[in-house]
Amino acid sequence: MSETLVLVEREPDGKIATVLLNRPDRLNALNAPLMTELAAALTELDAENDVRCIVLGGSGRAFAAGADIAEMAEASVMDMYAARRVDRWDAIRAVRTPLVAAVSGFCLGGGCELAMSCDLIVASETAQFGQPETTLGLLPGAGGTQRLTHAVGKALAMDMILSGRRLSAREALAAGLVARVVAREAWLDEAKALARQIAAKGPVANRLAKEAVDRAFDAPLTVGLEYERRALYLAFASEDAREGMRAFLEKRAPEFEGR
Repeated sequence: MSETLVLVEREPDGKIATVLLNRPDRLNALNAPLMTELAAALTELDAENDVRCIVLGGSGRAFAAGADIAEMAEASVMDMYAARRVDRWDAIRAVRTPLVAAVSGFCLGGGCELAMSCDLIVASETAQFGQPETTLGLLPGAGGTQRLTHAVGKALAMDMILSGRRLSAREALAAGLVARVVAREAWLDEAKALARQIAAKGPVANRLAKEAVDRAFDAPLTVGLEYERRALYLAFASEDAREGMRAFLEKRAPEFEGR
């Protein structure tokens, strides 16, 4: 178990999967083997039709304290290019199943970028968010300059990236970086509870809604609105939509099939 860098658990009904980073001795620092296992695990779960939501977490002490500096320190530019690190991040971002980050403790550098690659973040009261790469003479290179700015705005993103400022869980909530702040000991349980709420909704609608919200960050408003409208038509054409509306009228819980 200690050699497994990513642990995968499924709830009995198969609708919720939990993926935990497992490098506790290095505060879940993101090295190449861990990122390879993580991308593979998420891609595999995403292909399973029964999985309706995925929770991604670390440990109580750290979600991930950043990239593995020891791995990077002696690497050349060509080493970094040949390692195709960006491919793993692209694979994670391509996951269509709703992805909830369960964050406790340190969430720094690449760890913060990984959490922001998820669809929403549930944070323990102990969580600390930061992009301290400039301390090392680097800058966030896995989407941090872009996603952080979208999430918290230019001024705060500049402060965090240029000065190394860290945000507490409450500051991150107020800034719009996280969706919920929960008790210290409940970081994983509350993320799973949220995942169950998401999984109870129409899976086709959830995937389309996720894509539409993401499009709001990637395109002008008019383009995003057009995409949203098309996504709505697709959702309306699904069997899940018919079932959801029938269940509402019949005053019963819907039985979604993901079609």
